[in-house]
Amino acid sequence: MRGRGRMRRATARPAAILRRLRAAGPAPTVRLRLTATYGVVFLLTGAVLLTIGYLLVRHNINGPEDFGKAYRALFPGAPTRPFGGLFGPSLKARSLFRAAHEQFVSAALHRLVLEYVLALGVMTLISVAAGWLLAGRALRPLRAITATARRVSGHNLGERIDLHGPADELKELADTFDGMLSRLDSAFASQRHFVANASHELRTPLAIMRTEVDVTLADPAAGTADLRAMGEAVRETVDRCERLIEGLLTLARSDAAEARGEPADLSMLAGDCLTDLRARAEDADVEVRARLEPAPASGDARLLERLIANLIDNGIRYNRPGGHLAVSTCVRDSRAVVHVSNSGARIDPAAASTLIEPFRRLGRGGDGFGLGLSIVSSVVAAHSGSLRIRAPESGGLDVEVELPAESSGGQASIPKGKVSIRAALTPS
Repeated sequence: MRGRGRMRRATARPAAILRRLRAAGPAPTVRLRLTATYGVVFLLTGAVLLTIGYLLVRHNINGPEDFGKAYRALFPGAPTRPFGGLFGPSLKARSLFRAAHEQFVSAALHRLVLEYVLALGVMTLISVAAGWLLAGRALRPLRAITATARRVSGHNLGERIDLHGPADELKELADTFDGMLSRLDSAFASQRHFVANASHELRTPLAIMRTEVDVTLADPAAGTADLRAMGEAVRETVDRCERLIEGLLTLARSDAAEARGEPADLSMLAGDCLTDLRARAEDADVEVRARLEPAPASGDARLLERLIANLIDNGIRYNRPGGHLAVSTCVRDSRAVVHVSNSGARIDPAAASTLIEPFRRLGRGGDGFGLGLSIVSSVVAAHSGSLRIRAPESGGLDVEVELPAESSGGQASIPKGKVSIRAALTPS
């Protein structure tokens, strides 16, 4: 047991020493590691190449046919066999020549090894220096990326790397980083815009309530009727604040929502929403035209219902007296589709896509907060769908939502054919 413990301690000591050295010294940079890699690769390949060259030289100068050729060139009249003529001189001459030849070959090979080692060492140093320079040149774009990343903060997200050069991996990395900065810049700008608008929308009702209370309390002759009027104004303002906070909470929940994959028929949800909003359509003198075909989808039924309700509510809120609202659902190319269009004031087609940003109303009037289409966009994104907003030349808005269709076979509860509720929702 003691021997095993000593062995474990002895084995652990080198690892502990290496950890201490790594902790004490600076971390090796990528340039240093690349240089070391270049040097080691050149050293190994050079050693293998010189070893092969040494073996080839040794084999060629030690061959028997080379020895015979050299002997005949130096002693042209001497016999090539020991017993071809006089035995003594031929054997002695051959022995002396062989000894001299072996000594010469040994000295030449020894000198060749020294020269090879010296050449390999010099070329390794040159390769290390060249590798250091090449690694620095190759990693220069990374230093630009690092410097830009250190300078960027929430106040200067407009800065870009704008790397020039060949379309290699580093250029792709720099372009990806620039794209990320662009998205962050847009997100920060949208967040600042959202906070500013939310603060303004919340400050206005608070100012109204304070004004109503201060005016009423400052009047010593205020009676029951004045107090009741003040209470009704405060109550209406509180209702407005509640609607705003509810919209903000719904927007936050839809941003963080994950589709649960529950089956839901968009036609049934749209029919329920149209029934609930029938009175509002009648009060606004808006004709509702519905063409609802089965459109099975998968997702959170509550969020999908809120999506359709927001589209219909926007179509009624930002409409004109005597206008129309068209709602349709169907399945197209394996996608469940909800299409809502309405009449109303003309909108700049280039600015229509900005309506999905919070508190964007584009001067359309109405008593909304500009959160309806923002919630729609968040719900569509949570369900991996697509949203298309178009502003026709005749006025109003045309919105189409596409969601992945439910492929489940259990759709017996979905009504077949087309459902029309135009008569129930058309104002009399």
